[in-house]
Amino acid sequence: MHPLNLSLQPYYGPREDPQLIDLERYFLAGDFVSGVGYGILLILWTSCTVCLWNKRKGSWTTLALLCYITLLLFIETGFSIVQARTVQMIYIENRNYPGGPWDYFIQTQDQPLNIIFYSTFFAATFLCDMLMLWRNWIIWSACSPIKTVAYLVNLAPVVMLAASFGMGILWIFQSSHAGFSLYSKQARTYGIAYCTLSLGLNVVLTVLIIMRLLLYRRSLLKYLPAVHSQHYVSLCSMIVESAALYSAFAVTFLVSYAIKAPINALWLAFASAAQPIATYLIIYRVADGKAWTQETVSAQTTHSVVFRLQTGSSISPKERVAESMQTASAYGAFTLELPTRFERVAELDSYRSVCDQDVVY
Repeated sequence: MHPLNLSLQPYYGPREDPQLIDLERYFLAGDFVSGVGYGILLILWTSCTVCLWNKRKGSWTTLALLCYITLLLFIETGFSIVQARTVQMIYIENRNYPGGPWDYFIQTQDQPLNIIFYSTFFAATFLCDMLMLWRNWIIWSACSPIKTVAYLVNLAPVVMLAASFGMGILWIFQSSHAGFSLYSKQARTYGIAYCTLSLGLNVVLTVLIIMRLLLYRRSLLKYLPAVHSQHYVSLCSMIVESAALYSAFAVTFLVSYAIKAPINALWLAFASAAQPIATYLIIYRVADGKAWTQETVSAQTTHSVVFRLQTGSSISPKERVAESMQTASAYGAFTLELPTRFERVAELDSYRSVCDQDVVY
């Protein structure tokens, strides 16, 4: 009977270290989380593919995104298959291995199955990081009249991405030797360094994207009612565009991994599932025309609007825009003109004769 079992019932459980047993529990629970994440991924991939396929003609960006999401799905499929097979090998095929299932996992890291496990995880993470870097460039270059600002903002993330790529290669190399693993001492050092760089990159990009969207929202609210400025700068769009979902899980994993908490295996599963999901959500917004593009700011500031000229009116520019929006809605239009254009038009004497008529720009 196990010494900690105070009941009269016989103990049939494992006799390994309790912390090791917790690690195995969370590892198995992580397999379930990964399966659920892969199911969500399939749904998002289908939605993205349909949207992109319908807009594929004459757009190399659309075709590139189609190839990207298909490649990412292929990698994630391989990761899910390998993880399921790993669980089967640990808990079923070799359940009586000396030292227990986890010791078998540690001692067989040089097998092709485990090498593929680490490689697919690394490849998927790198692809998702590249997309985040691209989105950061799109948002900053769209908002900045001088491209130099966008280049400077993206300089540090590019360096961090290159460093995380190199450290990730070393991490895989150290984790795929017999007797070593993700949880061995030397591999843990490389793993913490790699995860810190990859996580740091995502946190930096998340902050940069949210900061730029907030600044743009602040400037937009000077001229528009809040209801008309939510298309690109709502809370939901900020969370999706910045992949904040992944960053939250990744921070939790890194902290638990660094302090050797057994639950880190579960947080790793959440993080690995959340990252491609966040990536597909971004791509879906791109395919659906809701995400930021190079033309977003110019479109927001130069679209025409149906409005009634009110020469000599004392209402503020923001009130004039709000009234113009109400007039435009009657025509089924949702377009926008900033007050600078209103001021120029209002000064034209040639339009005084049509003050009470609807004019389209």
